[in-house]
Amino acid sequence: HIAAHIDAIENKILPCLKRGTSVILDRYWWSTWVYGMVDGACPSSLDRMIEIEKSHWSETFPTALFLITGKNPHRIETPSNRWISLNDKYLEIARKEKDRYPVHQITNNGNVENAAIEVTNAASLYLRKSGNSDSYPPLNLYMQLSPIKTTEVFESYWRFATERQNIFFKRFSGELPPWSSDPILQEFKFTNAYRASDRVSQYLIRHVIYEGEQSADEIFFRTILFKIFNRVETWELLESKLGEISFSTYNFKRYNEILDEAMRAGNRIYSAAYIMPTGGGKYARKHSMHLQLLEKMMAEGLPDRIANCKKMALAFEALREYPTIGDFLAYQFVTDLNYSTLTGFSEMEFVVPGPGAKDGIRKCFKSLGGLSEAEIVKVVAEKQEEAFEYFGCEFKTLWGRKLQLIDCQNLFCEIDKYARKKFPEIEGRSKRSRIKQKYKIHQEKLEFWYPPKWGLNDLVSSNANPDVVRSS
Repeated sequence: HIAAHIDAIENKILPCLKRGTSVILDRYWWSTWVYGMVDGACPSSLDRMIEIEKSHWSETFPTALFLITGKNPHRIETPSNRWISLNDKYLEIARKEKDRYPVHQITNNGNVENAAIEVTNAASLYLRKSGNSDSYPPLNLYMQLSPIKTTEVFESYWRFATERQNIFFKRFSGELPPWSSDPILQEFKFTNAYRASDRVSQYLIRHVIYEGEQSADEIFFRTILFKIFNRVETWELLESKLGEISFSTYNFKRYNEILDEAMRAGNRIYSAAYIMPTGGGKYARKHSMHLQLLEKMMAEGLPDRIANCKKMALAFEALREYPTIGDFLAYQFVTDLNYSTLTGFSEMEFVVPGPGAKDGIRKCFKSLGGLSEAEIVKVVAEKQEEAFEYFGCEFKTLWGRKLQLIDCQNLFCEIDKYARKKFPEIEGRSKRSRIKQKYKIHQEKLEFWYPPKWGLNDLVSSNANPDVVRSS
């Protein structure tokens, strides 16, 4: 097997890669190791032989590897105990190799179509056109099971985005309320069309990320500490007690005491925007567990690992490995870190829809046509200019910056809430019917400041007309 692999590597695979051709293999050297170990080969001899194969791969690593697992053997003649042994060895090698290249575990307990969709959804994160152009359309676009079908909420998605952005610019220019004739927007609280324009994001960008030392450790520590609580008042409480917040002076006992005292005084320390999970453990308070989690990230060198990631998906996966950090939080955290100089990812390369966004997508579409929710968000983001024009919406961009994947994802979450009042007959997965937060008018003139690498701040400070600055 190893000799055959080397022949294929030298004569077929590497020449294709040098020509810029993508190569898909149905096996990797993992299989040789797994079957060798299960069938009783001498481990040291097996490792030496595989090292020979690896030397021919040299510095060429998989862009992504897919480990497809299942509960039961696919061949009747395969004993279940052998199947379990093979599965265990594959999972063992996956744990060892996951830091060298992305490894996606695909569960194949359902039908072939579902497993194929999982593979193509994950693969679409990595495929690239030749040169430095944008990503390929997701593979799943070519295997749609049925046409995409929309509801009347889909049109409201674009009209909501337009009106919410109009409100933003009216407030920015100092106009007096009411800023909209829409009774739902007048009564209830909704986020901005652009995530980075929201109050908490603005505070994070200006006062947390870009104030203080700009080393990888310090940027990561401040950003994740802030985002764990996601509450300006909690950050300012810590600052008032500690002075400058810095990893170099971090002390668990001191931070924990300050937060304990705030809790005893009846103060909220977590934002109500989303629920931070508790991991249990030896601490009675979940903030103690979260401080320990941040310590673990720092001790294991996560800031440098994130800084060295070439793709947002890899940084997402690095965060996702940690206890209590699920898909939603990992995507939010990597987006916030990407506001800083720690990373330079495009916000158009990767998206993970949260529960609210999935509800909004369900309300906007009768059928996704075989696409995943993430692919739907990508299609919406890529076709935004055509959609605004089709529905007759004059959408003002953020001084030339089009809606990014994170913004389109957030807008699906907001249209889910909006539709509870506008289209109460259309249900989402959560079946929620109320909007909890009422809108409170704040008439102070807003000052906005965005990540300097976006190149917007001069336009913002000069009050440049957003209608004049066109998207590139």
